[in-house]
Amino acid sequence: MAGWHAKGRYDDFIMPLTQQQRPLYEVKAGLFKGLSHPFRIRILELLASEPELSVAVLQDETGLEASHLSQHLAVLRRHRLVASERRASHVYYRLADPRVADLLAVARALLLDMLRSDGARLADADDLPALPGAPR
Repeated sequence: MAGWHAKGRYDDFIMPLTQQQRPLYEVKAGLFKGLSHPFRIRILELLASEPELSVAVLQDETGLEASHLSQHLAVLRRHRLVASERRASHVYYRLADPRVADLLAVARALLLDMLRSDGARLADADDLPALPGAPR
């Protein structure tokens, strides 16, 4: 595998991208990185169910310590999945784009289809919180 050293990067060898393509794939990977933690998905689901929620409500609903919630919200902001607004002493969050809710609904539908092949876990899906636009 000495050939990949000549190009300088292992990932260039695996999936060669042009200089124009690389940033697009990095942004796309960032989107999925923002979705890559169960608590971040739960936060997004909560925000999909309401126009906006305060940090206090998000903390109550997730059970996360304030510092952990803050870290997850920072990741979601960095990847442009949520937007925030400070009003007096409270900070409110909302989905940055309504299509994030659509993405969550598609992911839920895909999850349910995958679980249908595993009957034991499908019953667990009944305990998932309701998500607008997602099948039950």
